[in-house]
Amino acid sequence: MNKSLSFLLLFSGFTLNLNAQQKPAYKNARLPVEQRIQDLISRMTLEEKVGQISVLLGWEMYDKKGNEVLVSEKFKQAQKEQYTGMLWATLRADPWTQKTLQTGLNPELSAKATNALQKYVIEHTRLGIPMLFAEECPHGHMAIGTTVFPTSIGQSSTWNPQLIEKMAAVIATEARAQGAHIGYGPVLDLAREPRWSRVEETYGEDPVLNSAMGVGMVKGFQGTDLKSNRNIISTLKHFTAYGVPEGGHNGGSVAIGTRELQQSYLPPFKAAVRAGALSVMTAYNSIDGIPCSSNPILLKDILRSDWGFNGFVVSDLGSISGIRSNHHVAGTADEAASMAINAGLDADLSGYGYGKALKKAVEEEKVTKAVLDSAVANVLRQKFNLGLFENPYVSVPNAKKVARSTAHVDVARKVAQESIILLKNDKNTLPLSKAIRNIAVIGPNADNIYNQLGDYTAPQDDKAIVTVLEGIKARVSTSTVVSYVKGCSIRDTANLQFERAINAANQADAVVVVLGGSSARDFKTEYLSTGAASVKASEVSISDMESGEGYDRSTLDLMGKQLELLQAIAKTGKPLVLVMIEGRPLNLNWPSEHIPAILNAWYPGQEGGNAIADVIFGDYNPAGRLPVSVPKSVGQLPVYYNAKRPLSHDYVETTAKPLYTFGYGLSYSKFEYSDLSISKNTQDIKFTISFKLKNTSKVAGDEVVQLYLRDETSSVVSPDKQLKQFSRLHLLPGEEKRVTFTLTSEDLKLINTSMQWVVEPGDFTVMVGASSDDIRLKAGFNVPAVN
Repeated sequence: MNKSLSFLLLFSGFTLNLNAQQKPAYKNARLPVEQRIQDLISRMTLEEKVGQISVLLGWEMYDKKGNEVLVSEKFKQAQKEQYTGMLWATLRADPWTQKTLQTGLNPELSAKATNALQKYVIEHTRLGIPMLFAEECPHGHMAIGTTVFPTSIGQSSTWNPQLIEKMAAVIATEARAQGAHIGYGPVLDLAREPRWSRVEETYGEDPVLNSAMGVGMVKGFQGTDLKSNRNIISTLKHFTAYGVPEGGHNGGSVAIGTRELQQSYLPPFKAAVRAGALSVMTAYNSIDGIPCSSNPILLKDILRSDWGFNGFVVSDLGSISGIRSNHHVAGTADEAASMAINAGLDADLSGYGYGKALKKAVEEEKVTKAVLDSAVANVLRQKFNLGLFENPYVSVPNAKKVARSTAHVDVARKVAQESIILLKNDKNTLPLSKAIRNIAVIGPNADNIYNQLGDYTAPQDDKAIVTVLEGIKARVSTSTVVSYVKGCSIRDTANLQFERAINAANQADAVVVVLGGSSARDFKTEYLSTGAASVKASEVSISDMESGEGYDRSTLDLMGKQLELLQAIAKTGKPLVLVMIEGRPLNLNWPSEHIPAILNAWYPGQEGGNAIADVIFGDYNPAGRLPVSVPKSVGQLPVYYNAKRPLSHDYVETTAKPLYTFGYGLSYSKFEYSDLSISKNTQDIKFTISFKLKNTSKVAGDEVVQLYLRDETSSVVSPDKQLKQFSRLHLLPGEEKRVTFTLTSEDLKLINTSMQWVVEPGDFTVMVGASSDDIRLKAGFNVPAVN
C-alpha cells in the first residue's frame, strides 16, 4: 500500500470518527433516554422550551392540494414564532373545524399531512425535534375514513373490559397509521349527573366499572411497545371529578370532600396510571375552590408522588387561561401560566395559555428554570419513547390499508352487539320473526346516520354507516314489506308526519319505533373556543342536537314531539318495540308502563343498525347492562346506586328508587344462581367467593354476574352496597359453571377518620346477583381484629 493511499484511509477514518463525535447526544439512539433528554434541553433556548410544551390546533397547519398535502404558511409561521412541538386535532373533521368529506383528509392524505409536517420541522428548524400529534380517540379516531365504535357509555354497557381492550387496539392502529402519537381518551369521570352534556363520553357512575374499562383502553392504546407503529399514548380525561358539576353545567364547580374524592372519583385514574397511562388531561372544573389546572395536590402529590406517574400532564383546551377568565383566581395571563406549571401542568393545549405568558413568568422569576425544564423533559421523554427521532414518518399505503378494514368493522359490530341493553320484554315480544310479512320502522333516529354516532365523530361516507332501517331491511325476508316514516324530529316540532306514521303502523304486523337524542353537530351551530357548542334557548331552525359537549339539560324528558308520536303509535295496538338511541338516560316512565319491548342502544356507532337488527330478530342474544341508573325524575338526582347510607326514603310523588338501576339488563335466556360459598386465606386478607351459575333456558346467552359488598359497621359512613367484581360469561342451554371471585384488602379498605387507607375488622356481607337491585345470593364473613 503506498503512502498516499494509507494517508487517505487514515484521514477518512479520522473524519468519520470526528463526525460521530460531533453528532449530538440527543440524536444518538444508543444512549439512555434520560441522557438524550438532558443533552437536548441543554441546547434549547427559552423560546424553544416554551414551544415544546405548547399544543396548537392542528387542522389549520396543512393545505390540501388535490391528492397532495402541503405544509401551510400558518404552520411555518408557528414554527418561526412559537417553536411549537405538538399539534392537536390535525386530522379532525367536523363543523367546528369546518373540515368536511370534501375539504378534510382521508387516511391516505392524513398520512401525507403528518409526514409533511414532520419533514418540515426536522429539516427546517434548528434542532430538528419531531412533532407530537394528538388526536381525539374516545370511540374511534376522530378522522375521516376511520372505524366508528359505540360511545363510551355503550362500551361500558358491554361489561367486557377485554373486548374494550381489543377495540382500543384497533383505534390505536388506525390513528398511528395516519401519524398520530397520542389518543385523547379514555374519559374516566364518574357520570352521576345525567343533565350534564358529556355523559355519553363516560363509563358511567361506578368507580370499579370505570376502572376496568379505563385499564382496558390504556392497554389497548399503548400495548407493550410504543415503537411498534401500532400503538399510541393514552391521555386520561378529565382529572378530576368533572362529571358531577353543580346543576349539570359543563365545567361548573364541584363540591366534594377529600374522602369521597379519594374513594370514588380518583380510583379509575389511579388504576389507569398503574396500568401504564403516559398522559393525563386536567379538567375545566374546580374542586373545593381550587381549579384542577392549578392544583398541586392533584398534579404533584397524588398523581406523581403517590401513584408514581411518569408521563406528562396536558391542560384541557384553554383551561390554563380559564384560571384567570373563568375561575378568577389569577389576575394576569402570566400569573395563570405560572400557577399552572408550578402546580405540575406540563403542556398547554391552546398555545396561548403558556406561550408569551409563560416566557414572561420565567423571565420575571415566577417560574424557575428547573420547573420549566422538568415540564419540557416530561414531553420530550415520550418523543424518545415513541422512537420519533429515529422513525418520524409513517407508511402512506399502510394508512389506507388499515383504516376501517373488514376486521375492524367486525369489532365495531361486536362492541355494538354487546352494548345493547334489553330493558323490557313483556310476553316475549322479542325476538321478532324474520319471516314477518310487514314491519313499520318509525322515528327520527331510525334512519339518521349522525344521530347514532355520537359526539367527537368526524363526517363519514354514508355507505360505511348502517342505520336501524338499513339493518332491519338486511335481516328480514325479501318478501317482507318494510315501510319507513320519520314521524318527527328530535327537537323541532315542525313538519310532523303523525298520520303517515299511524297508517304505516296500522298496516304492519309489528312496529319498531326509534327515538332518543342526538349529539350530531351541524354547520349552523356556533361553537365556543373550547369546541363546546354555544346553545341558545330559542333557535329559528332547531337542530336535533340535545346532548354532546355544551348541551346540558334541565330535564331528561324526550324532546320535541317524540313521546306524542310513540303514544299515537301505541294506540294502534300493534306489537311495538321501542329502540332508544341516546347519549344520556332519558325519561322512560311512560314507555316502561305501556310499551312491551324496550332496547337501549346508546350511540351504537357505524354498525349500530346491524347490531340492533341482530337483537330484534334473535341473531344475537342481548346481555348489555346499565352503567348508570335511569331516574324517574330530575327531582331524584343524584340517584346513583352506591350513595352513602342512610338509605333514601320515598318522595311524596314517587319512590326514591330509579326506574332502572345500575347493572340492570335482561336477556332472552334465564339464569339461576346457587351454592354460594366463602373461604378465607389464613395467611392474609383474602376471601374466595364461589357460586354456581346455570342457564335454565333453551337459548344460549351471556350473563353478567356482579358481586357487591357491604361493610356492616365502619368508622366512617360507607355505601349500602358497592360493586367489587364482575364477569360476563357465556353459557349454552342447560350449562352450569362455577364462578369464582377473590376479594383482597384492596376491595375491603376505606379511608378512616385519620384519613388513612385501612382494612377495618368487622362483618362484611357479600351480595351476588344480576344487578345492583337483583341480588340472588348473600353470605357474610368476618375480618378479625389484629392483635
